Amino acid sequence: MKALISPFYENLKMALSTLRNNKLRSFLTIFGVIIGVITVMLISSIISGIDTAVKKQVESFGTRSIFLRKFDIKAISSGRRSQEERMRKPLTMEDAEALKQLSSVDVAVPFIDITSNFFGQKILVSGKNGKTSSSVRLQGTLPDVEKTNTVILQQGRWFTQNESDEKLDVCLIGSSVADNYFPFGSPIGETLEIGGRVFRVIGLLEKREQLFGGGSGSNDQNNVIYMPIGAALRLKPFSDDLFLLVVTKEGQLESGKDQVQDLMRVRRQVPFGEPNNFGMETAAGIIEQFQSITAGAALAMIVISSVGLLIGGIGVMNIMLVSVTERTREIGIRKAIGAKQSDILLQFLIEAATLTGFGGLVGLLIGWILTFLIALVFPSYVPWWAPPLGFFASVGIGIIFGLFPAWKAARLDPIESLRYE
Repeated sequence: MKALISPFYENLKMALSTLRNNKLRSFLTIFGVIIGVITVMLISSIISGIDTAVKKQVESFGTRSIFLRKFDIKAISSGRRSQEERMRKPLTMEDAEALKQLSSVDVAVPFIDITSNFFGQKILVSGKNGKTSSSVRLQGTLPDVEKTNTVILQQGRWFTQNESDEKLDVCLIGSSVADNYFPFGSPIGETLEIGGRVFRVIGLLEKREQLFGGGSGSNDQNNVIYMPIGAALRLKPFSDDLFLLVVTKEGQLESGKDQVQDLMRVRRQVPFGEPNNFGMETAAGIIEQFQSITAGAALAMIVISSVGLLIGGIGVMNIMLVSVTERTREIGIRKAIGAKQSDILLQFLIEAATLTGFGGLVGLLIGWILTFLIALVFPSYVPWWAPPLGFFASVGIGIIFGLFPAWKAARLDPIESLRYE
């Protein structure tokens, strides 16, 4: 083992000495490697940060949750809907009641979105402090939403079944609504004017973690108001934009999915062998879909970033060929005193790998600093595999592109080398 380590150590010292003697040339040679490694670090950190943010956001609705909509999730995100999708009948309150009876279902809660009226105009929310906003998301639901544990109460209470049945104008507000309309005290017992009707605030919700580091207006997950469905339908009569949240019993998500799908197909009269005429997703399914998108984007970006590494590799090959020419007499002297071809080959390979490896370390350091700065405004973190990948990729580039110059140096004739001027 010592016999193997000693030549490697000597060659490493020679490689470092060469780098020190040619600082500017070495830096310009590895500049492409540095850029490539920085790009890999930034891409991996941003993609990982987005994946983590989406996973946390979706899982905040519960890992036992099933989401049901009139349209498929993909159609909602893309905005493109077929004629069949546009003709689909909406989900109903009766669907929610039927789903509650399934053996694997813990609770099924409907939500109705009344943020905009039938003419596409936003329903205004006004407070006593003079503020008026059209960007607050307005949701009608039932008291059972408390059982889902997807929306956590911080102060006050949820509306009761009696308040829901009586369609009373009461509401619970998100933390951003509280900050905007009641910045100097508790909102409990205060009132808001929503669509011309006065609602009494009975509850304040805990602040939810923001997707992609947060947003404003309707992109703010905490800029929301919940009210009884009956009260919501007073503001937007005959609204059928219904979304169902089904929470299965512990350990029964898979059986729950089958039961929910079978029941909904029967209720919506879907013929055997035909696809569902409703959208059904779980938290895991949504996360998997999103990760498939980000995986494609990450692959494309890594291919682009590889251009920097390729340019760095070409620079290494070029400078190593120059180095072989400049050090022809040195190679001849080494061979004359007994150096083998493998020794010369190893010397130049170690020199090339040291050159790009050093560039990789510089790129990792800069990439880490940039990732830290990006994390201040955007979800990002460095995954455990990114630094080793960046470093070994840079070293690999040096070995691959340094192989031909090293092979050329190893095959030089010692007599001709000693004559070289």
